[in-house]
Amino acid sequence: MAETFVYKHVNGCAIQGVLHETALEQAPLLIYIHGGGLIWGTRNDMNREQIRLYNEAGFNVFSVDYRLAPESRLSEIRDDLKDLLAWIKTEAHAQFDFNRERVAVIGSSAGGYLALLSGTFEVKPDAIVSFYGYGQVTGDWYQQPSPHFTSMTMVPELLAKQLIQPNPISSAPIERRYAIYLYCRQQGTWLDWVAGSDATSKSDLTQYAPVELADTDFPATLLIHGDVDEDVPYAESVAMKARLDSVGVPNELMTIAQGKHNFDANMDDPDSVHAVKHVIEFLQERFQL
Repeated sequence: MAETFVYKHVNGCAIQGVLHETALEQAPLLIYIHGGGLIWGTRNDMNREQIRLYNEAGFNVFSVDYRLAPESRLSEIRDDLKDLLAWIKTEAHAQFDFNRERVAVIGSSAGGYLALLSGTFEVKPDAIVSFYGYGQVTGDWYQQPSPHFTSMTMVPELLAKQLIQPNPISSAPIERRYAIYLYCRQQGTWLDWVAGSDATSKSDLTQYAPVELADTDFPATLLIHGDVDEDVPYAESVAMKARLDSVGVPNELMTIAQGKHNFDANMDDPDSVHAVKHVIEFLQERFQL
């Protein structure tokens, strides 16, 4: 049975997570961060079959919201994840049962990016898994029109702007927000819409780049990426692995041959099942289960 918790209140916005408990006491906790280009997504987006597999393997799963762009900026999104980790490590145990020494952060796409970013926080997870995430926000693929997205029907700027809400939001289904992301990728303006005043210079954005900030204290990391990803380049995970190798952090890159973006949405695909089972094996090894 799933239970919802509020982990933060800010500017009239209650930011929530939904807990899917395993039957074991003091089980490890997997925090799942959804994707959506930091623009859309909800705590209920996590694949139900993946939740089942993690629960059956003895892991609690906590799927979370965070404030979304462009109503909130990248710095505020990062703050939400920092506050989430602090809450998990210091307060959440009073509300539900889990092992505070065995906390992993798993994310997909933009959530994978945030999962990697969490490794740079003062209060860190104990392991990280990134599904087709990225290690920085200043790549050409995000700052130039994307051939993949420009091949789709062009989104007018007016439509994208009409979808922006007057107040901060922390949950929005793809149907209501995808046009914003599509417009940004077609125009090469994603960074402007997501970072805004946070991006006054490229050097300012180093603070949001785990591929540059990762050091010897970075948690053990599993990177999973399809090598024909049409949205987030496979090279992003290759670069992140190189950085972790250079600072001596235990890590692994699992390459999905001919894997596209969001490949694991189809849990009837053997590659998807294999990837999730490998996550379980990776975490069991890290947590000595």
